[in-house]
Amino acid sequence: MKRVLSTYLFSARTLTQQGVLEAAGAGAEAIELFCAPGHFDYRSASARRELAGWLERAGLALQSVHAPTETDHPGRGGMPLSIAEPERLRRQQAVDEIKRVLELAETVPFGVLVLHLGPAGQPADPRFYDAAFASLEHLLLFARPLGIALALENVPGELAAPAHLVAFLQQTHLQGVGLCFDTGHAHLGDGVEASFETMRPHLLTTHVHDNRGTRDDHLVPFEGALPWPQVMALLATAPRPLPLVLELKEPEPGTAAEVLRQLAEVFSRLEELAAAAARPEGGGSTDG
Repeated sequence: MKRVLSTYLFSARTLTQQGVLEAAGAGAEAIELFCAPGHFDYRSASARRELAGWLERAGLALQSVHAPTETDHPGRGGMPLSIAEPERLRRQQAVDEIKRVLELAETVPFGVLVLHLGPAGQPADPRFYDAAFASLEHLLLFARPLGIALALENVPGELAAPAHLVAFLQQTHLQGVGLCFDTGHAHLGDGVEASFETMRPHLLTTHVHDNRGTRDDHLVPFEGALPWPQVMALLATAPRPLPLVLELKEPEPGTAAEVLRQLAEVFSRLEELAAAAARPEGGGSTDG
């Protein structure tokens, strides 16, 4: 499995060359760029060129990009962005912002754009799915020529629950749209195994992190309550190879370095669990 680190770990501050080099030093082969206000100016051509240079010097690829969930608004801080917003003008603002993200691929190629269908906690309202369908149809016109697939992430709440995401894909028949399996969100929702089995046929990528079952902590794997042997056994059975994308949060501001020091060992432990599950004596599956 490809070792990928999300820059979500550094998202509270501006991404720098040092952060990219630290990701490489922690054993990552690639990064997922987390697009958040103040973290990386994806609208800037010079910032895109800088990122390309940083990645080349670090020997890393850009595996995927996480679309923004909010945008800067002068005087009012971050304003939510949702492709499932029923109000047309606000939905178009979200789509236009995500199109700016897709343009990054003209300078730094990447294969997958991870999207939230909407904010956490939203109900499974048909109006939201209709709005999301219109947004995705439009975004695919820009993503396909760039070779980018769109991956909808399972998010706490009804709207982006695994079963509802799969039903949405089956009903819309959108080509070029798959799913991102988020381990921590699955643990807080239907459970890791049930969520994975529901999403399995459509999986394109992952978000791997831990929690203790009560909050979306984005802990380093093995620091919470997720059953990691089971998680890795499931990932080993995916219909296509999945990257191991660690999406971690600083426990406290300024503690990213402490997290980074653990990651080479964490990657290795997760890979060992996946390899053990893939061997015949490892069972290769958690079914039955």
